[in-house]
Amino acid sequence: MAKRYYRTETFKARRSIGYLIRRLNNLTIPHAQARFADQELSFTHWIALMSLRNGITHSCSDLARHLGHDTGATTRLIDQLESRGLLVRRRDADDRRIVNLSLTAAGHAVATALMPRTMEFWNDMLEGFADRKFKAPRSAVLIRGTTRV
Repeated sequence: MAKRYYRTETFKARRSIGYLIRRLNNLTIPHAQARFADQELSFTHWIALMSLRNGITHSCSDLARHLGHDTGATTRLIDQLESRGLLVRRRDADDRRIVNLSLTAAGHAVATALMPRTMEFWNDMLEGFADRKFKAPRSAVLIRGTTRV
């Protein structure tokens, strides 16, 4: 049986992994999006391109799930990327209900060219973590090389 880290009698929402991940997302994504403010493509467009480039997604439905978007929002995003010549749609040969996506050479080039913006953002966000003077909170526990709070 897996170790139980939470118990109802001691549970505190602000210390739960779900809350902390959601909070991290809410605090960081607007800053990442700001790095794309001067571009025609948004941070979400870039994520879509990178998910195709790295083989994380292959179809419209994969992309919708990956982005956490509904199918209508995903279709609009794909329409925008397709109209810019950055990806193409193709019906699956075995199941015509599936629409496969692939990057064009231009899409691959744009995804790669915009990578430094995001790498710089994450490096900026993690800057203090490499500092030898950094001290983990007393409640942090080292498990398999990662710190759990």
